[in-house]
Amino acid sequence: MGLIKAASAAAKTTMADQWLEYFYCDSLSNDVLVRKGIKRVEKGSNYKGSENIITNGSGIAVNEGQAMLIIEDGKVVDFTVEPGRFTWDASSEPSMFDNGWKGLKDSFKIFGKRFTMGGDAGKDQRVYFINLKEIFDNKFGSGTPMPYRDPTYRGIYIRYFGQYTFKIVDPIVFFSNITGNVSDAYTKDELLEQCDMEFVNALDTALSKCSDEGYQYNDLPKKQREIAQFMNDTLDEEWRSRRGMVVESVAIAKVTPDDASRKRMENIDDSIMMSDARIASGRMASAQATAMENAASNDAGAFTGFLGMGMAANAGNNMAGSMLQGMQSQENNPLFSGSTPKSANGWTCECGQSNEGKFCSSCGKPKPVAKTWKCECGHENTGKFCSECGKPKPAQKGFTCSNEECGYTSDADMKYCPNCGAPNKNQK
Repeated sequence: MGLIKAASAAAKTTMADQWLEYFYCDSLSNDVLVRKGIKRVEKGSNYKGSENIITNGSGIAVNEGQAMLIIEDGKVVDFTVEPGRFTWDASSEPSMFDNGWKGLKDSFKIFGKRFTMGGDAGKDQRVYFINLKEIFDNKFGSGTPMPYRDPTYRGIYIRYFGQYTFKIVDPIVFFSNITGNVSDAYTKDELLEQCDMEFVNALDTALSKCSDEGYQYNDLPKKQREIAQFMNDTLDEEWRSRRGMVVESVAIAKVTPDDASRKRMENIDDSIMMSDARIASGRMASAQATAMENAASNDAGAFTGFLGMGMAANAGNNMAGSMLQGMQSQENNPLFSGSTPKSANGWTCECGQSNEGKFCSSCGKPKPVAKTWKCECGHENTGKFCSECGKPKPAQKGFTCSNEECGYTSDADMKYCPNCGAPNKNQK
């Protein structure tokens, strides 16, 4: 009885699997990364075919933004990332509708194999569709303040939050290492719990690189492209090589310092603002006006109040004068100004390098000799007109070759050099 039942089951499943299937997958949403392909079954079609069997000659439709993988017994045997309709012609499950009598003959061979498996197909073939579109709405944020070396405020602690997007660029690696043969679909929620922690750790490293580049903390939201590049450099081994994913963009919505850093930054800003002489003078005038109002309402009499105010004003003026004098000394000191004062003997070479010696420190060319001419009034000039009387520079007589390598000169008035053919330097 067992043999009859097995033969009956083998015959039924073999005949049911003769029908050609059509696999299709609707557009994958932002949350679905992988979905198993389903057979398109219409009214009057075959409902009894094996679930995980793809008959030879079956059609598979691939939409834009999708990759299609064909899996046989857990192994990727074919794939495509191009949209369109494809015909599966390498299946180990033949169809008599595909190859005529040859297909019928092969089908009887499959019948024999299924008989030995108790009527079961003994094979697992599936179609999976991978989402190749950019995956949006992945939120991130710092749980605790992280240290950041700001070029203006030095060491501070900041919090940040925002969103990032990623993309699957290697569907085979992603399927092999992450999803495997899922029964229906694989969503990003199953993946991002681990990825979010890795992303935040990598973002801390990327922000450290931004600090090394000299980016101020409140300019970080403007550096999304640079941060995304830093992120890919940091996550390349973990995400691209092992998971087939890359970070597409990083959008930092807001960066805020913690309370202690904010208070210190406000004090630094006030100090920088008060270092301006005009602002400091205005603050002093405002304080004196307030002191005069308080002195006029002094219980011991206005005279006593103004006397105390005068003593305080003298002390304040002395302190302000010392402060402003110190500021002027710092401004004139290269140590505080951050730059070296320009020398009167400085000159700029043709290559653009600023120099002070007789030769260029970049290309080695000698310092050009300033060419002067003496006016009839006796004043020496370098321009085309005399800076004393306004008379134009007289035209030079004779011939001087404009080719410095040639250097030919003559008292005769010629337009071109007889030695190299260069024009007369003395003529316009």
